[in-house]
Amino acid sequence: MEGKGYTLDGTVDLAGRPVLSSLTGKQKACTYILVYRVLERFAYYGVGANLVNFMTTQLNKDVVSSITSFNNWSGLATLTPILGAYIADTYTGRFWTITFSLLIYAIGLVLLVLTTTLKSLRPACENGICREASNLQVALFYTSLYTIAVGSGAVKPNMSTFGADQFDDFRHEEKEQKVSFFNWWAFNGACGSLMATLFVVYIQEKNGWGLAYSLSAIGFLLSSIIFFWGSPVYRHKSRQARSPSMNFIRVPLVAFRNRKLQLPCNPSELHEFQLNYYISSGARKIHHTSHFSFLDRAAIRESNTDLSNPPCTVTQVEGTKLVLGMFQIWLLMLIPTNCWALESTIFVRQGTTMDRTLGPKFRLPAASLWCFIVLTTLICLPIYDHYFIPFMRRRTGNHRGIKLLQRVGIGMAIQVIAMAVTYAVETQRMSVIKKHHIVGPEETVPMSIFWLLPQNIILGVSNAFLATGMLEFFYDQSPEEMKGLGTTLCTSCVAAGSYINTFLVTMIDKLNWIGNNLNDSHLDYYYAFLFVISALNFGVFLWVSSGYIYKKENTSTTEVHDIEMSAEKTVKY
Repeated sequence: MEGKGYTLDGTVDLAGRPVLSSLTGKQKACTYILVYRVLERFAYYGVGANLVNFMTTQLNKDVVSSITSFNNWSGLATLTPILGAYIADTYTGRFWTITFSLLIYAIGLVLLVLTTTLKSLRPACENGICREASNLQVALFYTSLYTIAVGSGAVKPNMSTFGADQFDDFRHEEKEQKVSFFNWWAFNGACGSLMATLFVVYIQEKNGWGLAYSLSAIGFLLSSIIFFWGSPVYRHKSRQARSPSMNFIRVPLVAFRNRKLQLPCNPSELHEFQLNYYISSGARKIHHTSHFSFLDRAAIRESNTDLSNPPCTVTQVEGTKLVLGMFQIWLLMLIPTNCWALESTIFVRQGTTMDRTLGPKFRLPAASLWCFIVLTTLICLPIYDHYFIPFMRRRTGNHRGIKLLQRVGIGMAIQVIAMAVTYAVETQRMSVIKKHHIVGPEETVPMSIFWLLPQNIILGVSNAFLATGMLEFFYDQSPEEMKGLGTTLCTSCVAAGSYINTFLVTMIDKLNWIGNNLNDSHLDYYYAFLFVISALNFGVFLWVSSGYIYKKENTSTTEVHDIEMSAEKTVKY
């Protein structure tokens, strides 16, 4: 058998055998994954898009506690990816972790459908007014929600990383295709969330919550079937190390132990394996960089003569440096992700106070306005992928068109503009309230809900750069053995943003900036505050990102021959 037709990055099938490049992976495999993405996001946002309204109308919770509950739920859904990624990277691999997580996800959705469909498990309602839910009903509802959060969270980093694994970085054409995968991953996710916002949210308000959540469950079932249908053509990363995350504990400890030793003048004198080792193991050798130089002491060869406890390699040290560098960026993403939490919480409640009539018989659900964020993202992503990237690629020579953090920075700048517009619109709403002497929480402000359209459109443009750029950055800059855990830096950042939003809403509620009656609050003060901190945060980001050093791996085409020979030997044995 010739090794030439096999993948060059060490990917295998489920049985651990090398796979043919022509028969597996690439767009063929990603088609199943991307269709899954549409239907799974349809299911997820069918649950979450209007959740604040469900809590206020069906469970009789106040606005602040409903927003807090929603942020806690979405926060958990973006924190559990850490657990899912760790299990995948260290023990079971991505495919089997996805399988177990989808089962948990399914249990949560079934329980949610039961709690909103069976009369004995949901609060009794009469003339649109629901009685207070019993402790059992509340407990079952939250159990279903948090089960969904755990299942969807554990799937999230592994599915996107699994999709990126279908492309071989050692083949130039596939490396470029991987860039498009992240754009289409975001595009399909936006499609699914748009379908949920337009379709499921309308059914929730017109035909009942049980029917709407049943549709979400059906969408999830179809997504799972389609994903497993593609199993024969998937590529799987082989796991070489049992606990790669331990490097990030060991490297600082060894560096501290060697703090009194002299670093060699030439980095080539530091401990490192030969390139053949990395080629044969399917791993990546990371080149030495000068930042965080204290950690280089962990790779001093003379530091340890005990063969059972050798010094760290340069690649292990550089992996730790990468995580530290990414953590700096992670901290600066907390403010932008905090602003994301507004889209499905405060924006929705703000919209319910405004004129939503479209004709004599139709009222636009406030949560449906979010679809304009998604629509804008759907328009921007294909333009970015088909026109912007090739245009910039010809000018910069970068296969992505622009650097990863440049894309993120553009998204942050546009988000700052969106916050300014949000403040201006709310100022206008407050002036209309004063002009018409509106006081009651149920009174409609004579101002069209479409005044909120500009801020939603601008945020949609921002998300096309920022959200996708964040995911690609954290995936690309992670050490090869920890792609899943690296991706969770993106999802955990979203979680932290949700919890920060919860904290801010709780604190600001004491100042009466946000309350049950948005017609007698100072939401404009809150938006002004977010604009100021977003602008300051963007300034710091520009300073930090200008000094960021990107990862440098051995994935050049000059290594292809050696890798092919290694693949041939693997097949023969």
